[in-house]
Parts: sequence; C-alpha cells; structure tokens
Amino acid sequence: MGVPKELIYSEEHEWVKKEDGKVRIGITDFAQDELGDIVFVELPEVGDELEADEPFGSVESVKTVSELYAPVSGKVVEINEELEDSPEFVNESPYDKAWMIILEPSDPSELEKLLDAEAYEKMISEE
Repeated sequence: MGVPKELIYSEEHEWVKKEDGKVRIGITDFAQDELGDIVFVELPEVGDELEADEPFGSVESVKTVSELYAPVSGKVVEINEELEDSPEFVNESPYDKAWMIILEPSDPSELEKLLDAEAYEKMISEE
C-alpha cells in the first residue's frame, strides 16, 4: 500500500498535493482499500467555499457511504468530473486519476497541521 512521500495527509485519510498556491485533494490508498469497490463519488460545485474538517462530499462503495472531509479551508476551483462516470478510478489510481478537487486555500497555515508521509504511515499502522 503506497504512501507517496511528496504528499501530506489528514487524519481522515485525505491526501493533499501543493501546486502553485492551490492544493489538489483525494483519498488515500488506505482509505479506498478499507472502503472496497467504489460505485459513486459526490463532489462539491466549483465556487463552493469549504471549511477545514467539514464534509465536502461522499464516496459510496458496495459496503458503505463515507463522508469526505476538507483537510483545509478554501474555495473549490476545479473538480474531477471524470469520477462521475468512472468512480472505479478511486480504487485503481487513488493518487493519480482519482484526485477529487482543487482548492485555493483561504488559510495556508492550515497545511502545517497535516501529517507528513511518515506520520501518516505510523497512524495507519496503528489502526
């Protein structure tokens, strides 16, 4: 199970990739593995304002529906529309094809509260 070193992570199993003042967000390999086969992804609208630690959408698997939590506050500037027709990307490629949203963070200091790869690996090894 991969935990890319260049990403940062939330305790709710979202990954964050910093990109030119914006952040790309998705769910981790660990999270998709726990959920099982993903059949539906619900994402916010472009322009929505998200609050850190608040739900911004959901992922439905054959087993359960799980909320997605914003790792940082900000404005949604792009969503991955491919997930509407291809939710299986979350299982196949959680760090590449299955990014979910791109945010413009309203408070970049919130990124400092997230976990680096080593801390995230330690957390999931204890679950």
